[in-house]
Amino acid sequence: MAFMNSINIIGSGLTAQQLRLDVVAENVTNSQTTRTENGGGAYRRKMVVFEEVGGRNTFRAALARAAIGQKPVANSGVVPTAGGVRVTQIVEDEENPMKMVYDPTHPDANEEGYVELPNVDMVMEIADAMAASRAYSSNVTAFNTLKSVISSGLEIGR
Repeated sequence: MAFMNSINIIGSGLTAQQLRLDVVAENVTNSQTTRTENGGGAYRRKMVVFEEVGGRNTFRAALARAAIGQKPVANSGVVPTAGGVRVTQIVEDEENPMKMVYDPTHPDANEEGYVELPNVDMVMEIADAMAASRAYSSNVTAFNTLKSVISSGLEIGR
């Protein structure tokens, strides 16, 4: 049933964006952490990497077939995957450098008196949180729309 695939796609988006918000919250929480558990120095910002879960016919594939004049591919009896998104990994931000702050009284200061602070930028974290929140909200709207369509479809049979 197509609506079940739609629910799975929406659910994958909700799950992925929730994890993204969790990672942003972890970054904000550790924005002043100068020493990690494993002794590796200051906390390093983390980011979520998403990957598309291919559905039966992607828009790109359909457009490519149309561009060369091929007809749409009919269902060949193969059970398609629902599509959606998944989190492939959570990576540490190696691009942005750590911040060095002069504070000779800090217990983690080096010989010159500088403390290595995390590479967490609050503006970037707030922007990520807003984007994830908007994406989550969009998925909720899609789910509510699908629910309304299904409900209207069931009313036809009455």
